[in-house]
Amino acid sequence: SVDSIMDFQNGDQSDFWKAPLFYFYPQLDRVRFDALPPKEQVGYLKNTLQEVYDSAPIAQKLESYQSHWEDNRSVVEEALSDAFGLDPGALYNDLVVNVTLNSISPRYLQERRFDVFYLNIPKGALGLSLHQMVHFLWFYVWNRHFGDSFAEYETPHLKWVLSEMAVESIMRDERLCARNPYFESGCVYDYFYQMRVDGAPILDTLNKMYHAAPIQSFMEQSYAYCLTHEKEIRAQMR
Repeated sequence: SVDSIMDFQNGDQSDFWKAPLFYFYPQLDRVRFDALPPKEQVGYLKNTLQEVYDSAPIAQKLESYQSHWEDNRSVVEEALSDAFGLDPGALYNDLVVNVTLNSISPRYLQERRFDVFYLNIPKGALGLSLHQMVHFLWFYVWNRHFGDSFAEYETPHLKWVLSEMAVESIMRDERLCARNPYFESGCVYDYFYQMRVDGAPILDTLNKMYHAAPIQSFMEQSYAYCLTHEKEIRAQMR
């Protein structure tokens, strides 16, 4: 937990990423934390959050999250198979989901794992997991098609930006959005819903592309579109 928490507490991150830690854990003194060098920040988090971890119902949450996943697994895998043209169960049966104290729920593509927050409920944990599963499958297909570097799949690269927007098109599938309690309020970053490019909402533009072509062609066309409008896209990200 502490290692993944620290990924979002370095000096380059905005308050959007940093602030939730201190909201969920008011026992942390943010002024004190910010004044410490990174190594001492790690120690401070470990010491302060140890009591939280010891009393957290991690095992119970893991069991309830797993049970809810099994109840919905076949429908989810069917939808993802249709979206990506592959068998997601066979491909990512070894994908590891860690239940942690980190409210951000990051993913680690090459390590084939991601985090879910222990304070979530089973439906919410599944909703977040669906978002991350789409990322894993997206970049699996993308890498096989383009043969590029995994280093380009992280922020601030444009390939990462596109992947975050493409999640919304894929999640519009009724089989997926019905199982994601966050879909209606937003399953991608807020600024994408307000973003207009070339005179139209960019998510609507990408969704039309997604439904008009096979996944690999959609990747090619949508990335070319983003390259053409990169300056306009980045100007609206915050």
